[in-house]
Amino acid sequence: MNLWLRIFLPFAAGYYFSYFLRNVNAVIAPELTRELGVSAADLGLLTSAYLLAFGAVQLPLGLALDRYGARRVEAFLLLIAAAGCALFAVGTSLTELAIARALIGLGVSACLMASFKAFSQWFGTERQASLNAAIMAAGGLGALTASTPLAWAIPQFGWRAVFVGLATAGLAVAVAIFSTPEKAGGARPEPIRSQLAGLVEVLTSEAFWRYAPQSMLIIGGFLALQGLWAVPWLMNFSGLGREAAAHHLLLMGSGMLVGFLGIAFGVVPLAARGISALRLLQVGMGLGLLATLLIVLGIGPSEPLWFCFGLVFSVGNLAYALLQSHFAGALAGRVNTALNLTVFVGAFLMQWGFGAAVDMLQGAGHAPRAAYQISFGGLLALQVLSWFWFLKRR
Repeated sequence: MNLWLRIFLPFAAGYYFSYFLRNVNAVIAPELTRELGVSAADLGLLTSAYLLAFGAVQLPLGLALDRYGARRVEAFLLLIAAAGCALFAVGTSLTELAIARALIGLGVSACLMASFKAFSQWFGTERQASLNAAIMAAGGLGALTASTPLAWAIPQFGWRAVFVGLATAGLAVAVAIFSTPEKAGGARPEPIRSQLAGLVEVLTSEAFWRYAPQSMLIIGGFLALQGLWAVPWLMNFSGLGREAAAHHLLLMGSGMLVGFLGIAFGVVPLAARGISALRLLQVGMGLGLLATLLIVLGIGPSEPLWFCFGLVFSVGNLAYALLQSHFAGALAGRVNTALNLTVFVGAFLMQWGFGAAVDMLQGAGHAPRAAYQISFGGLLALQVLSWFWFLKRR
């Protein structure tokens, strides 16, 4: 138990930090819009700079994790994240803030994948799905904190002071992760040519391309909404104030947390009863799309819907363990980061594209409410197609 805590807690703190930073712009969006005078597309591009940098390094990150180990790689990158937070705190232009946001994305790019890699080294494969869900629960706590609590803090301290605090926290987490134990007696590092061949094996496999479209469009789309567009949607489509919209973000994060904890403690007992992780992923994504449809149409009470929205999409975490089961353990870093690349490329494209679509539709004469609804509906149509692809492939 002591070893489990020494490994789990620092990596959990890293993913909490990462998820908070991923979602913080959703709450401070009104301040950024007011201070910088930016359009919806500019705000989407600024916020998604995190996702672009995050996604761009996933493939080399997989090589680095398999070669140098989770402890060194994540600790080093978190120092970059802390520098990005400091720059964001003092930035005064769209360009400066976008660069800072990109540094933050680069710096936290290993937080989840390094956790998966560390778990694969220290714990048996039978515990991977539950451990992965447990670390995702730490991210759910980060999402919760970057909602109503952050909305309360902004008027008191200002968003720049929040980022100063985040820079300090990043340094502390980097030290904690670097201090975790390291697996002794490992094999010699794999030659680069062999590592690249393993990466090609992953990227050209049928298994990868079964999971990739759904991960890109459904999970990536969920991240795009949670990280930026959920609050503007609730303010423009549902007519809520900023604090009420942030409360819905809190409910969505609560649903995620409940879902992650349910997977962490329930996936093994459910498998013993004949309900596989694959079946959970298939059904969970379908229910998530149903919740999305009800939100787009404005049907039903909004608070339970947004809770369910977060709850059912938490099962998307299972895709990592399911895909990894098709490959040797030595490829774990490359498998997870390849799938994560699809998620964050999708999140970047949709976070930016959503804002561009809203601007275009409003420019064509649509009211803000209609522009948001059409944009969200278009995203949902793409997600449904990717889900059917996942169900069809074997």
